[in-house]
Amino acid sequence: MNLVYADARGRVFDSDALLAVGRTGSAVTELTEEEWIPLPRGAVLAGMPDTMALGLDPVESKLKALPSTYRAVGALLPQGYTRLYVPAYHKTKDSKPFPLFGYTAVGFQDGSFFVAAHETDQPAPWDPTQYTDKQIQSAVAETRQLYQENRVYEQLSTCALTYECVTSRNTFVGKNEGGLPVSSSCNAGCVGCISDQPDEAGFPSPQIRMTLRPSVDEMVEVMVRHLTSSGPAGIISFGQGCEGEPATRGRELAEAIMRVREQISTGYININTNAGLTHQIKRIVDAGLDLMRVSTISACEDHYDAYYQPRGYTLGNVAESARYASEHGVLVSLNYLIFPGVSDTPTELEAMIEFIRSTGVRLVQLRNLNIDPDYYLQRVPQRQEEPIGILAMMETLIEECPGLRLGSYTHEPGWFDKPLAQPNR
Repeated sequence: MNLVYADARGRVFDSDALLAVGRTGSAVTELTEEEWIPLPRGAVLAGMPDTMALGLDPVESKLKALPSTYRAVGALLPQGYTRLYVPAYHKTKDSKPFPLFGYTAVGFQDGSFFVAAHETDQPAPWDPTQYTDKQIQSAVAETRQLYQENRVYEQLSTCALTYECVTSRNTFVGKNEGGLPVSSSCNAGCVGCISDQPDEAGFPSPQIRMTLRPSVDEMVEVMVRHLTSSGPAGIISFGQGCEGEPATRGRELAEAIMRVREQISTGYININTNAGLTHQIKRIVDAGLDLMRVSTISACEDHYDAYYQPRGYTLGNVAESARYASEHGVLVSLNYLIFPGVSDTPTELEAMIEFIRSTGVRLVQLRNLNIDPDYYLQRVPQRQEEPIGILAMMETLIEECPGLRLGSYTHEPGWFDKPLAQPNR
């Protein structure tokens, strides 16, 4: 597998002298054949700023960097694919943190690009090309005309048209999982937050945090419309990338859920949450919540705290919230932010297995952490352990947690009746 690199003009080349390698944690390693797959449809190649591409010289069995006039290249994967390795590179002097992307190792062989990844879920439902710009523009205009007083649609129009967010586009089209952002505040200071970064971080947020606080009437209007139009398997979700923590508005969310269920019984109501506000999560669950996706990066408190920087809650509160929801009929999944060489260390894996078993989690959504690898590793605890690899981590989770499913996004309950899939080895 040949090394892939780019020049200053963004032109992409493959090396006839160096082989592609991958990075796991801080270590650089060769990849096995089973760890490469063809570049998926919808993936994007991206140059990594202020870097020198790093590859393996097969003759001398040594790692070598290309001149600084060339930069490393990574692949940005579409939804449904789990990254196995980060690209290998050296940073140049005075480099700044990368933009918040999930760079994946890429190689070139026999005229085709390959990536170090695994297909964990069906990518089609979240393929942004399923909608044309004309379709979305028309759907947004029509919805805004019908609901001129609803500020949620105003917020979502930016998400759909500017950020090309599939969840917000679903809301306008009335299909699959639609988004309903509700909160401008948060009780965590995540290192890789995509809507709120301090100036000292050195990189901008890819989205702008919403400032409005939708009323219960506005929430109900969006929820009823989407659940009516999206059919029995449709999902409406609190907690989007453009907002803070939805459970900070637990009282209003509970009221909205109860009012919606007085009008319509079909479809599913979901919350994407850090689940730290247990008293609010209980209120929302008791109101009739169907699905809950809990965001986490680790089941180890030191790692969790270093990344999430929780304000007024602990990892224990997160576990309590998940357990309460599971025990009261809510299908609970994890939005598990994973990073090669960290998530697959024995300490992290053992803690995650115990967390899943003790809370009744049914689905682990494996999400590629979008962050500069060095920036991240400098801010979380370092495990002096040999990682087992992301594929082996996935296999272990399935083996040690009976009935657990692995995927990449939220699914309606009927999906869990389908045959259990396992990682391809």
